[in-house]
Amino acid sequence: MTTMHHVSIGLTVAVILLPALAAAQKISYDIGSADFSGLKTFAFRDSPAADTDTENTTGYDSPLIDARTQAAIAAQLEARGLRPDNHNPDIYVTAHRDFKTEYAVYAPFAGGLGYGWGWGWGPYYTGWGPWYGGSYYVDERIIGTLIVDVQNASTGQLLWRGLARKHVHEHASPEHRTKRVNKEVVKMFEKFPR
Repeated sequence: MTTMHHVSIGLTVAVILLPALAAAQKISYDIGSADFSGLKTFAFRDSPAADTDTENTTGYDSPLIDARTQAAIAAQLEARGLRPDNHNPDIYVTAHRDFKTEYAVYAPFAGGLGYGWGWGWGPYYTGWGPWYGGSYYVDERIIGTLIVDVQNASTGQLLWRGLARKHVHEHASPEHRTKRVNKEVVKMFEKFPR
């Protein structure tokens, strides 16, 4: 194989893998200066009402997803020694999801036969060069952000916030959605200070 053939194969693979890399889950968190050692119990608090109607019209934003998310968060907190207490908790946990549509425009690239200036053969020679052709395509994807706030129940002080951002699969099965929610929450709570 020629070097140009290797280059064109490499570029093709890179273009194919680029959307997959963009879909990777992104996690971030922020923490206050509070001491977490004295915290023993937690309870969930309802998140503020969103100004969107995706909860009523989609499968990826529904009360079923909210229940899966709360179950995954509770499992992570219990694994860290906290126990649920709805009457007198040490911390309140609030989980909220936000969705937006992102667009990515991709231009085709292919190695092909091109024309350029030559040396001593006349004004043109035939050789390898980039050839741009075809049409552009737009990738439309829904990006979901999970925000989890942990607040001191007695003071209302925000102690910890976790954020997870990932591409949403609109037509996933319930099992796949449960698996994705669990994976998202586990990765987020890797940085929880307990």
